[in-house]
Amino acid sequence: MATVTTDPLVGRLVDGRYEVVSRIARGGMATVYLAVDRRLDRDVALKVMHPHLAEGATGADFVSRFRREARAAARLTHPGLVAVYDQGLDGDTSYLTMEYVAGTNLRRVMLSEGTLTLGRTLDVLSEVLDALAAAHRAGLVHRDIKPENVLLDADGRLKVTDFGLARAVNEVTSTTTGTILGTVAYLSPELIATGACDARTDVYAVGILAYEMVLGSVPYVGSTPIQVAFQHVNNDVPPPSDTAPWLPPELDDLLCALAARDPADRPADAGAALALVRSVRAALDPADLERRVDPPAAPDDAAHAAAAPATGAVPRWAPDEADGVDGADDAGPAPTASLATLSLRDREAAGLTEPLAVGHLMVPTTQPGPPHPSRDGGRRRGRAVRALVWTLVVLLVLALGGGGAAWWFTSGPGAYTTVPDGLTGVSQAEASAVLDDAGLEVTVDERYDDTVPAGAIVSTDPPSGDAVRKDGSVQLVVSQGVRMLTVPTGLVGSTQVEAAAAVEGADLTLGEPVTQHHDEVPAGQVMAVTDPDGAAIEEGSTIRHDVPVVLTVSAGPAPVVVPQVTGSEKDSAVRTLEDAGLVVDVTEEYSESVAAGLVVRQSPEQGTDAVRTDTVSVVVSLGPPLVEVPNTNTRNVADAEKLLKDAGFEVEIRYPQGIHPLNIVYAQDPPGGDGRTAPKGSTIVLNVF
Repeated sequence: MATVTTDPLVGRLVDGRYEVVSRIARGGMATVYLAVDRRLDRDVALKVMHPHLAEGATGADFVSRFRREARAAARLTHPGLVAVYDQGLDGDTSYLTMEYVAGTNLRRVMLSEGTLTLGRTLDVLSEVLDALAAAHRAGLVHRDIKPENVLLDADGRLKVTDFGLARAVNEVTSTTTGTILGTVAYLSPELIATGACDARTDVYAVGILAYEMVLGSVPYVGSTPIQVAFQHVNNDVPPPSDTAPWLPPELDDLLCALAARDPADRPADAGAALALVRSVRAALDPADLERRVDPPAAPDDAAHAAAAPATGAVPRWAPDEADGVDGADDAGPAPTASLATLSLRDREAAGLTEPLAVGHLMVPTTQPGPPHPSRDGGRRRGRAVRALVWTLVVLLVLALGGGGAAWWFTSGPGAYTTVPDGLTGVSQAEASAVLDDAGLEVTVDERYDDTVPAGAIVSTDPPSGDAVRKDGSVQLVVSQGVRMLTVPTGLVGSTQVEAAAAVEGADLTLGEPVTQHHDEVPAGQVMAVTDPDGAAIEEGSTIRHDVPVVLTVSAGPAPVVVPQVTGSEKDSAVRTLEDAGLVVDVTEEYSESVAAGLVVRQSPEQGTDAVRTDTVSVVVSLGPPLVEVPNTNTRNVADAEKLLKDAGFEVEIRYPQGIHPLNIVYAQDPPGGDGRTAPKGSTIVLNVF
């Protein structure tokens, strides 16, 4: 009967700080979880070492290597490298925390697209080498460059991860244990043959990675890791143009230099390799950069079935992952994606001249990948070798009798079965029933998924078709549907900083804010909440987790330039200023130079920068000031004229009688005296006789 359990670490608080949310991936050394750092309120990747590895005589050495990994990786700071934050021990749980990269990896991209364009391939190489150059400058080598360890975040930026095999250069030139760790498809010849490596070892792996991006397959394949290792040591990587003749010679030269069999023929380190990649990119025709090689055809399943021994299908073996963490859905073409260790027996079988002292054999995790187009003879030899090996195994089992049969069904191929097909997309009950019929136990891990309906299976670990012990279990990842989150209340009217903190605190995605000028809402205050299309989002409503919340924030009143109104008629000046969104303050004063009703001056002056609702003061002329008019009747005309001019008036003298023997003023217009006034500068008419 199938049993349903969940990962016991999910939901637990590690070291009083890291709240485990879900499992991301599991490997031979550790399991990686998505966790929340409660102290810093951020998502992290939590890498937890398997407890059984710390047991026994070699446990202390293994724990020491795990901790050295953290110290070495934490020394590296580069945007293209996954950062290591912390390392510690919580009871029996030895862990380290790393930057959480939400996205995919290069393996999944290559499985989806088959091959990459030359331009994209060179861009990936540039980013990977730029990151590795930082490690090489710090004296570290990665030792396990492969597509699974090149991550792509949600924005498409590359990050190299898992320096689990990295050692200081002066520590890796000799291997004390005799075991070579690494992924066999990308292992350099010197690492296989002598166990020694330096920065050029990473350069070789990058060259194999480049070959795979361009042609869709690695240059060396085989049914066992040792067959692949033999080719690395004894063969030169063929020029890519052997497969695709249109490829430019500059690309042949680049890939053959990066993956040169002799380390002395490779660039000295990632920095030198990066310079070479950039020079090749600059030399290529832009039209070639947009082209790509047609992906290789899928392997012929019928041909593989025909090559299997009469006793049944070739079994698929579980890997002994000596280091690193590979996601359950990261499987690539075997044995290229298997984390392999090459032992003394392996190396001697391959004819290597400098075997190490200790080690153990690794077996393939999947069926052989598609053969290289130029290796038909090798493919036939490989099938013959496999048939011979399985014939010998069957004969050995028969010869050993009961003991051999016991080995076959408890530890050998007979102890394994394959994970059934058709598990993804069905309900948990259906998938559990299929596994129950296959005699396999079930564990369950639930996670949100944007495309798979709630209750349906997102993926399995191991995936369908992979090997699993007959007494083993398969983990079902069950969809919880789209993650829905509640929009906080009180966003409108709060400051942008407060609203942004509330949105992020609700685990929602904060979109790019929109700023709008407003005459009344203060700058920095939230006026509305919408989605990226401008549709209103109700506060307190429930929305998808991946819908960005856009805050419309007031930028305060809009800027304006103060217009010129000096010399304008009063009503026209006020209308011009108000049309610009300005507030007008009008005062009046007498002016001897500006006519009544016209603007004498303004403040601020024309051309001054202001904002809407600012106040502009204008002074409107009342005309000349009023002056008291003297009474000059009966005065001598000369005295009267002087008196009026001294008071600020103009004087006009008239002689209505036509004679002027007396020169006495008998009338003036306007009349004076008794406090009478007239505008200064106006004309007083004197009538004289």
